[in-house]
Amino acid sequence: MLRIILGDVPDVIYNTSVYFKNQYKKEWIISPNGVSMIKDVDSSTVLGSGAIDSPIMGIISPERLSGGVKTLILIDNVPDKVFNASNCGDNCATWLLKLGKQKDITINLRHIMDFGEGEFDIYIENTKSVVHNMDDFVFIAGRYV
Repeated sequence: MLRIILGDVPDVIYNTSVYFKNQYKKEWIISPNGVSMIKDVDSSTVLGSGAIDSPIMGIISPERLSGGVKTLILIDNVPDKVFNASNCGDNCATWLLKLGKQKDITINLRHIMDFGEGEFDIYIENTKSVVHNMDDFVFIAGRYV
């Protein structure tokens, strides 16, 4: 399940780009989730563990991916850490929900992310409650961010 801690909290990795640069593993890039996230969020094609074809920047290294994709890759591969998902745009919300269906993940949000019009299950750590739609999420998130 996707679990969210809203607002400023200690022990969250805030600068995900620096953490990614120093900690990522090449196999994360070529994993099925890595390839799909990079395609969906950055519209880029993974050519190998060290090369990605970006329609805007040409051939790039994984360190030059968007902050959102780097954060998603970290969330997927480093489950014992909590990452600041406010580095992600709303275009990453679908992936956060997908990852939450695959396994338990905990993220930090310091803004109200748009999870779309559909139904979902998100556990809010601050209130120890589950929200199922954007109305419920905004009602709670507005108190913390």
